[in-house]
Amino acid sequence: MAKEKIVLAYSGGLDTSVILKWLKETYDAEIIAFTADIGQKDELDGLEEKALQTGASKIYIDDLRDEFAKDFINPMFQAAALYEGQYLLGTSIARPLIAKRMVEIARAEGATAIAHGATGKGNDQVRFELTAAALAPELSVIAPWRLEEFREQFPGRAEMIAYAEKHGIPVTASAAKPYSTDRNLLHISFESGMLEDPWFDAAADDNKGMYVLSVAPEDAPDQAEYIELEFDKGDCVAINGAKLTPLQVMETLNEIGGKHGIGRVDMVENRFVGMKSRGVYETPGGTILFTAHRKMESLTMDRDVMHLRDSLISKYASLVYNGFWFAPERLAIQALVGESQKNVSGTVRLKLYKGNVIGAGVKSPVSLYNPDIATMEADPTKAYDQGDATGFIHLNALRLKVSSGVEQNAKK
Repeated sequence: MAKEKIVLAYSGGLDTSVILKWLKETYDAEIIAFTADIGQKDELDGLEEKALQTGASKIYIDDLRDEFAKDFINPMFQAAALYEGQYLLGTSIARPLIAKRMVEIARAEGATAIAHGATGKGNDQVRFELTAAALAPELSVIAPWRLEEFREQFPGRAEMIAYAEKHGIPVTASAAKPYSTDRNLLHISFESGMLEDPWFDAAADDNKGMYVLSVAPEDAPDQAEYIELEFDKGDCVAINGAKLTPLQVMETLNEIGGKHGIGRVDMVENRFVGMKSRGVYETPGGTILFTAHRKMESLTMDRDVMHLRDSLISKYASLVYNGFWFAPERLAIQALVGESQKNVSGTVRLKLYKGNVIGAGVKSPVSLYNPDIATMEADPTKAYDQGDATGFIHLNALRLKVSSGVEQNAKK
């Protein structure tokens, strides 16, 4: 009989390298490794050879960067999603894309299960498995970190490093540098190891070597740089006059933002599974794009439409963070968001300086800002009669006066 096939989400890091070998030994199955190229750069070098050497029968390394930028990052930024006021959801938004493609490969290969290296304490397990449930409920999921026999064999990273060394699996993790990273087109994250102490200063001079995408703000150029971003229906389509694809937009902004020390976030966040965790993030391009998009909206989006969309930011961000990208409620909110972006078109000018993104001008052919109406001078259009504000205020004050009167009478 043919062996069972398992598709493993494989990064080539310590965890998934050990898991690949362990799955093959434990299940006596054919392991098909899958790596999504979503902007990891040189982290993909030598991955095919390493996976096959570790025991994979086949490996898919699929370039999903264009799809990631166009169909995942852009819609999320149109929704102005920001988790707990700080996190631009760089890891969260990548997981549904990875899981979607993993499901497609499993079906094409006739696999009966998918597997991942997410721990039982993290958010990624939920993101992978909720996506699989939404797209391919017939597939089973193997999560080694949730299996007692796996945890007994690998109670910590030291045991995993020893296992990798024993089986000749090359890994970059070491006992001296144990923190983990996750990189893609939108950001890079750092967690665990010394970062588990929330008092540890990740911005200290001694820790500058940890960062990948950006220089420290104090080391950024002393001269500010101006850039212009052109938007069409909520998406950035050009930078400094050059037309770009969504992928090129992110790559260009990452380079520019990183040079100016933009986009570093150090936060303690609330995981979906209930605990707090500390994460350090670099999101240079995303920070610029997020700021520019908000400024474009300020000029072109109707007030009440903006306030309605903004009222859904927390919900939308939580849906992305918690793994509900393919849930009907996220799709419903996205439809509203898409409608809100019809006129978010024009150009934003920004000033970048030592970690700061500063607005320096905005213009649009569909601007809702009318200087003749907004002026403090005489209004040539006669569109706004200041005397009308008296009745407006009286009507809005009516309920406050009634409420105040009731309270005063109650005190008598």
